[in-house]
Amino acid sequence: MKILQRISIIALFSLSPFALWGKRGVGTSDVLRLVAGQDSYVRELRKHFHLYPELSGQEIETARRLKAELEQLDGFEIHDVPGSTGFYAILNTGRDGKTIGLRTDIDGLPIEESPTNGGDKPKKWVSRNAGVTQGCGHDGHMAIILGTARILHSLRSQLRGRIVFLFEEGEESNSGIRPMIAALQQDSIRFDVIYGNHVASNVPSGQIFVKEGPIMAGMATLAYHIVGRGGHVSRPDKSVNPVFAAANVLTSISIAWNNQRDLEKLVTLGVTQLEGGRVYNVIPNEVFIGGSLRFFDREAGEHALELVKSVSEQVAAAHGCTVSYTDRMRVDLPPVSNDTIYTRYARQQIEALFPGHVTADPQYVWYGSETFALYSQLAPTVFTLVGVNSPEVGSTAQHHNDKFDLDEDALQYGVGAMTQFVVGLLARN
Repeated sequence: MKILQRISIIALFSLSPFALWGKRGVGTSDVLRLVAGQDSYVRELRKHFHLYPELSGQEIETARRLKAELEQLDGFEIHDVPGSTGFYAILNTGRDGKTIGLRTDIDGLPIEESPTNGGDKPKKWVSRNAGVTQGCGHDGHMAIILGTARILHSLRSQLRGRIVFLFEEGEESNSGIRPMIAALQQDSIRFDVIYGNHVASNVPSGQIFVKEGPIMAGMATLAYHIVGRGGHVSRPDKSVNPVFAAANVLTSISIAWNNQRDLEKLVTLGVTQLEGGRVYNVIPNEVFIGGSLRFFDREAGEHALELVKSVSEQVAAAHGCTVSYTDRMRVDLPPVSNDTIYTRYARQQIEALFPGHVTADPQYVWYGSETFALYSQLAPTVFTLVGVNSPEVGSTAQHHNDKFDLDEDALQYGVGAMTQFVVGLLARN
């Protein structure tokens, strides 16, 4: 970013939101009124997207509904993303100014939803699509961005610049982010900043977590085979058994984890799959090992992945086996790391709108990973966590859980924070 642009943003810190917007501009009371006016619309959309979730790469009806909502408003240019169900929509004020990206994910998860939530209370809405649920809150994200779109559309005569709404396919499978970035680059979309949010079950409802630096973990995927030579179980000496080799690989990795890494740089090791033979009397040819690493320092994550590979190869060789890596065995995502200047600005703006509802408490840093991290290739990024944990509602279960639920009262904070961030940067005055 150009130095003068960053200085201009810093200069805004010394001004109150009211000074920024001027007498004829939009004040925080106006934004609150507009957010309240969209509340029933946002709740209705969250209901629809929760009832009819679709899996990553299959969000055909979801995308159709999202586009239909935008097409009710004049002035949106909708662009499909090649090779994806995702798309982006541009709202241009017709006046020179910054270009701000606002992003939502749109996919569900392959989980059969429980009718009760983490507090064992009946959920308000339960998926009608068998085996699929919005178990991570993407229904809330879509509702938030559409509510924000309606507000910003109503304010466009008082703004300058343009807003690009990003509807990203397949966040859960990482399938949509790279086609989205490629499309934006192909179409020469130049962003000043990209903003996103995520509902968070670890943050109290009514609180918004806004913090500079890493706030979500990077991810490396483990996906490889220990390859031996199969045979009849009665003569193990005639085979090369990959089952024992795989078991020893995992034991050796866990030991190396504490002895061959910098323990001051946290990397979590999660092994979730160990898949070998299907019957009791056949030694399989290979055993699959799957899982993931999570980290907040990319160099530490890359070193940890190389450690897994080195240990696996050496232990497998000691058993007469080899290692075969799939193309998924890689660092998939860097940490989500917020730009310092824009994040401080976002916190100031959101605090002005919702006094006492903004936190930077590091206990809310999340070990989950997010494809949003890759938007930092295009521009500075700001990612906020909107708290939805409410014991009263029962929305206390973790994400990716059949009992996951969210407090719909918290959606207004997501809409308000996103709207306020844009208005503060694009206000004509």
